[in-house]
Amino acid sequence: MQLSREEIGRRVGALCSWATVRRFATIALGCGILTFGMHNIHQVVGITEGGVLGGILLLNHWFGIDASIASPILDAVCYTVGFFVLGAGFLGWSAVSSVLLALFYALWESLPHLFPDLSAFPLLASIAGGVFVGVGAGLVVRCNASAGGDDALALSIHKVFGLKLSRCYLFTDLSVLLLSLSYIPLSKIVFSLITVFISSPLIDFVVGFGRKDEPEAEEAPQEMALEA
Repeated sequence: MQLSREEIGRRVGALCSWATVRRFATIALGCGILTFGMHNIHQVVGITEGGVLGGILLLNHWFGIDASIASPILDAVCYTVGFFVLGAGFLGWSAVSSVLLALFYALWESLPHLFPDLSAFPLLASIAGGVFVGVGAGLVVRCNASAGGDDALALSIHKVFGLKLSRCYLFTDLSVLLLSLSYIPLSKIVFSLITVFISSPLIDFVVGFGRKDEPEAEEAPQEMALEA
């Protein structure tokens, strides 16, 4: 499809706008916080998450696949399902988020662990892990992006089977947590559930924080990025 110079100029201007830069920076910050907690707390203590995040840890444990590799693979599978079920419009900034997650995982894996080892304090670790996941994922979702393939998968299940969206997320989380029993004791899965129950409402809090006092989020850059 050929575009006029004016249209090309409009799209380039939208990409370079302050709103786009701010959105990208917020997504990057969220991805950095999220992956920091996953690498320095979850992987060290052995407390897993549900959904794609838990799947990353599962693959890392059983097959030795680095999170920087497992993350884009699992996301690609979920996004492929989302593409066929939800359409291409869902992708956009979620693809940017997926790339940033992989890059941050690669960064943390190249460095020594930067957070105190909480292996002897699993309850504290589950709380801290939930906070990192909740804040990090919340910042990404706040920017109308996805912190992983969970959103695409849950929305696809919702559309195909007509289930409530909350049940779709719960289904994916519990499925991975049950598989995680293959290497994580039941006592630690309990702490994983604590992490999930902390991170979920925290995501909602971060997404909605200050929104009543803000103007509507700028959708033009996102719409521009998603156009064919």
